[in-house]
Amino acid sequence: MNKEEILSKATSWLEEPYDHETQQAVRELIQADGDELKDSFYKDIAFGTGGMRGIMGPGTNRINKYTLGKATQGLSNYLHNTFPGKALKVAIAYDCRHNSKAFAATVADVLSANGIEALVFDDLRTTPELSFTVRHLQCDAGIVLTASHNPPEYNGYKVYWNDGGQIVPPHDKNIIEEVNKLHVKDIKFNGQPSLIKSIGKEVDQAFVQACVKNGTFDIPNKNNLTIVFTPLHGTSIMSIPEVLKKAGYKNVHIVKEQRKPDGDFPTVASPNPEEPEALKMAMELAEKVKADIVIGTDPDSDRLGIAVRDLQQKLVLLNGNQTMAVMTNFLLNERYQTGKLDGTQFIGTTIVSTNLVNEIAKSFNVESKVVLTGFKWIAKLIKDAEGKQEFIGGGEESFGYMVGDFIRDKDAVTSTLLACEIALDAKNNNGSFYQELIKLYKKHHYYKEHLISLVKKGADGAAQIDQMMKAFRNSPLRTLDKSPVIFVYDYLTSVCTNLRTGVQCAIELPKSNVLIYETEDGTRLAVRPSGTEPKIKFYFSVQLQLEKTEDAMRIERLLDQKIERIIKDLKLN
Repeated sequence: MNKEEILSKATSWLEEPYDHETQQAVRELIQADGDELKDSFYKDIAFGTGGMRGIMGPGTNRINKYTLGKATQGLSNYLHNTFPGKALKVAIAYDCRHNSKAFAATVADVLSANGIEALVFDDLRTTPELSFTVRHLQCDAGIVLTASHNPPEYNGYKVYWNDGGQIVPPHDKNIIEEVNKLHVKDIKFNGQPSLIKSIGKEVDQAFVQACVKNGTFDIPNKNNLTIVFTPLHGTSIMSIPEVLKKAGYKNVHIVKEQRKPDGDFPTVASPNPEEPEALKMAMELAEKVKADIVIGTDPDSDRLGIAVRDLQQKLVLLNGNQTMAVMTNFLLNERYQTGKLDGTQFIGTTIVSTNLVNEIAKSFNVESKVVLTGFKWIAKLIKDAEGKQEFIGGGEESFGYMVGDFIRDKDAVTSTLLACEIALDAKNNNGSFYQELIKLYKKHHYYKEHLISLVKKGADGAAQIDQMMKAFRNSPLRTLDKSPVIFVYDYLTSVCTNLRTGVQCAIELPKSNVLIYETEDGTRLAVRPSGTEPKIKFYFSVQLQLEKTEDAMRIERLLDQKIERIIKDLKLN
């Protein structure tokens, strides 16, 4: 979009039905005539892999009452078209971010103005509780106002269908089509108070009970485990302490400086448990109280970071692949030991996650289903398999895991409890969470993963990301660290090419802008633009055999060095 088109688009926001405050803010953007104006209007914000997420402010590419109102009006129209004549109801949750509560009120107004009952939580709640609530209260959809782990200036809007999972095709595209038909004047902002109802404690109690039921495994000696927990100023403070208490864990230390919900996230540079710096305070507290495990969650409590003591008793932050491998193995082994694996079970993982979980599933003769990045695709697996197969658990590399099917999205609440059960069970048997990971490496392969995210903001950044993807697609890599590339998986064209034989085969997954290279020695590199942030992501996975526990550090160094060489070759450092 050129400068004149952007200016014309922005100028349309200087009149009714936009309110005076919005008009004034846009007027100031036009007068400044800078990159902020361009980025605010060069495109319409749209649903990605995690819903709609962006910087708050005026403009078509921003999160504000009008973009949220338009999305909600489109959703309302789609619900009426999909369920004609039905008395509709939608659950709404919101997190600790600035404006989340006000945005939730706007969403409730639009829904109720369209004759849809809006069930709004009385205070901030976790994303997993929203997913649970959709099915628990038999809602037709759910909405949560959150930007997950993004910086404070962001907010977002995630839509869930009646199965409790995020919207997937055809619903996502159909909703967008409805939204794109609308003009701002079509949005019904005048809510019907009689259709807006508050929900709270009763749902909370049911949610906590379900988490405890699905996340505990009769592990004795609960007082023997010392836990440090931080909500990183987010919503998990509303659920996790209560879940741990109900499960019998009393030796829980919460980082007091990060206990209070705060959309500024004042004690961290980023409220992302994937970042070691975010768990710095928790790690310091853990050393003081000699904790066995440290757990931190992101603002909406769908991701969790876990730190445990390694073979030298040093606290180390595990990555999402390591955590999901240990969790998956524990769940499958529990089923195996109790005779509950009968061939109808499956686990879920994603194309950019570690292959270790697939090896683990195979060792139990359990099917591993691999889908595109994003938990909405794992939720779709569950829905498609209902009545035929049982979902045990699943996760992805981005620090998310889901236990069972009672919640249909990343769930840091139940996963926190599961992590404590694993750590306690290992400690009861003179081991540790980390030693369980090493056992898996010895049994299968020692896998090491690494992620690089390059931030490319605004319209120019989007163009750079597009050009980078085209370069990788049009000129495929032939080697990675001198190992020949054998397979190239192009999920945009749905074609897997064997570079050695030239044979091509179809990829039976929805199209997505992802490229994966796989070499002769098992090295994998995945490249994809983020669906929710202005980033292009590079996922590295390498592997070696581990024969003896005492060789673990040496093998890890070799794998780290291999990843470093690939990064250098690709000029990404």
